[in-house]
Formats: sequence, C-alpha cells, structure tokens
Amino acid sequence: MAYWLFKSEPDVFGWDDLVAKGDQGEEWDGVRNYQARNNMREMKKGDLGLFYHSNQGKEAVGICEVVAEAHPDSTTDDSRWECVDVKAVRPLPRPVSLEQAKVEPRLKDMALVNNTRLSVQPVTDAEWAVVMELAGL
Repeated sequence: MAYWLFKSEPDVFGWDDLVAKGDQGEEWDGVRNYQARNNMREMKKGDLGLFYHSNQGKEAVGICEVVAEAHPDSTTDDSRWECVDVKAVRPLPRPVSLEQAKVEPRLKDMALVNNTRLSVQPVTDAEWAVVMELAGL
C-alpha cells in the first residue's frame, strides 16, 4: 500500500462533502497539473490518503481511500487528464496543520512542507506514521 495527500479547498469540496458521498466516493477531478496527475496514475485501489484542507485551515483533517484507479476525468474532453476516485475512511481525531508539519523535524522532507502548491502528493510510510502520531492515532 502507498500513501498520498489530497488537497482541496474546503469551501469548494471539503471533508464533510466527501463523507456525504458514502462508500461510492467521488472523483478527484479537475486536477490540471502533470505531476499531480502522474501521482494519481501510480495509485492503486486500497491506497490511503490524507484529506487536506488548503487555503482555509491548511490542515489534514481525515483519511481517505482510493476506490477506483486512474481513469479519464469526467470534467474534460481532454484525454491528457485522469483522476482517481476516493472515499472517506475516518476523520483525524486531531487535525494536523501545515505549521505543525513545518516544525516537526521528522517531516522536513515531506512534499507538503517543500511543495505546498502540489494538489496530489506522495507521502512516505515514515511520514504517514508521524502524521498519524500527531493526529492521535
């Protein structure tokens, strides 16, 4: 299993919106960055991700799961763009903020800390374990 981080603006599509989609989940659509798209192409069903509220809050608030591997993005006719489907698994007991990640030495190499603009990012096993610890899991 691999781990990922999915960023979304909470006023556009937040954690509660994903929870409301239930087990069917939702397309992680609208991504128009090649690196983020390529990350989604690497995802496998069952991989887990951090659901991160960007712009407002700037914190990981939940755990989601990839329920469908990369497929054409339904929001465009341009075949270059693909997406995965994700569903909510559980909220984090304590959200983990960007500021916490930046001051945690064990997360100094995390993509979130060093490339805050990338909307879909890989998370290493070690980084995942640290975030889970900070979140109270």
